[in-house]
Amino acid sequence: MNAAVILEVANATLAGKISFPEVVQKLLAEGVEYYHVDYAGLTKSLYGADGARVITPIPYEALPPISPDFDGTALKAAILASQTQGQSYRDFTIRAMTAGVQGYYAFLRGQRVTYLGRDGGQHTEWFPGAKR
Repeated sequence: MNAAVILEVANATLAGKISFPEVVQKLLAEGVEYYHVDYAGLTKSLYGADGARVITPIPYEALPPISPDFDGTALKAAILASQTQGQSYRDFTIRAMTAGVQGYYAFLRGQRVTYLGRDGGQHTEWFPGAKR
């Protein structure tokens, strides 16, 4: 994994300059298998098949606290807005945290994202067009 390229992709994501499908394509090309977003720690850890790990910050300011209760309906609405309305990653982050998401795992090869709540709630969202 090329840490410089991964950091470039992470920064483009944070700035809203790259779509999720582009992120997936670029990260897979760099050997990233999955990544973990930690809203409590404001970090993203990306993992390669070779055991390598790259950690990037999520430096957004003025984010809401993570809601103690997981709201799957609100999370699904936030996901849909990103998929169909071009919602920014910052806006998605705010909505996810408000919906009680403390973090998530994006499994690039598995074509799904599993969101985790502070209360143990969870939701798995398949990539659009993924084969289950």
